[in-house]
Amino acid sequence: MIVDKLIEAIIAKQNPTCVGLDTSFEYLPESMRAGVHDFQGAAQAIVRFNKGVIDAVCDVVPAVKVQIAYYEQYGTAGLSAFYETLLYAKSKGLVVITDAKRNDIGATAAQYSAAFLGLTDVNGNAVQAFPSDMLTVNGYLGSDGIVPFVNDCKRFEKGIFVLVKTSNPSSGELQNLRLADGRTVFECMGDMVEEWGKETIGKYGYSAVGAVVGATHPEEAKILRDRLAHTFFLIPGYGAQGGNAEMLKNSFRKGGMGGIVNNSRGILCAYKKRGGEYDGAARQACLDMKQDLFSVLGAICAN
Repeated sequence: MIVDKLIEAIIAKQNPTCVGLDTSFEYLPESMRAGVHDFQGAAQAIVRFNKGVIDAVCDVVPAVKVQIAYYEQYGTAGLSAFYETLLYAKSKGLVVITDAKRNDIGATAAQYSAAFLGLTDVNGNAVQAFPSDMLTVNGYLGSDGIVPFVNDCKRFEKGIFVLVKTSNPSSGELQNLRLADGRTVFECMGDMVEEWGKETIGKYGYSAVGAVVGATHPEEAKILRDRLAHTFFLIPGYGAQGGNAEMLKNSFRKGGMGGIVNNSRGILCAYKKRGGEYDGAARQACLDMKQDLFSVLGAICAN
């Protein structure tokens, strides 16, 4: 199961860090942007940049998260860059998470799932559109918008992360509201995630249906961590969004298990603060983050 593979990579590298390849053309060094004036040139430069980052960090981190919006803005050339980035990260042995927050109902959800987790049939030839291991999804349409993704997780040994408690400041406007039964909306969504994942639990006790739980909301994270016994967390919000290691410790269990922490701009743009080459700065940022997480979580081991 992919969640087992992710956990084993985290333990092997002693680093629950996910590098967010939310790569905008503006993040690139001037030398890579010079003379580029169209989508094709921008996309090609982004791929070169991403490959440099991946090469620099692939022995340090277990996973990357590629946010599709940063590529869609460059049109079809950007989607080609997105595809090439996924493929290259997989070739380096990294677990690849597509951050697309897809959701719809029925047949449409099934098509989204086929694009990122499954296969698309073309006259009997099954083709993979975007080679992802895991995908972020929005569960707020209910079960009929999630079941197609869960079915493909079972069929293709893939995984999903469902939005539960997001890192943005206004998430509480909806997610912290109380229901008639006393639960908050985010607690209700967390309970649904546990239920959706109950048939996909791997050898470490976590299911293929994970949860997005922001580092910037530590109190809510503790509630969810205590509540969701079999749910692995994808934890955004570290670094540029204000989250730190002390804030996110509530998302983990004893032994540093149960989650992976995403950092995007803090790694991609590290060279702007540190100086030097962008790839070397990205690597050092990952090593610094590893040490920061270790200071709070300690050594990571399977319980």
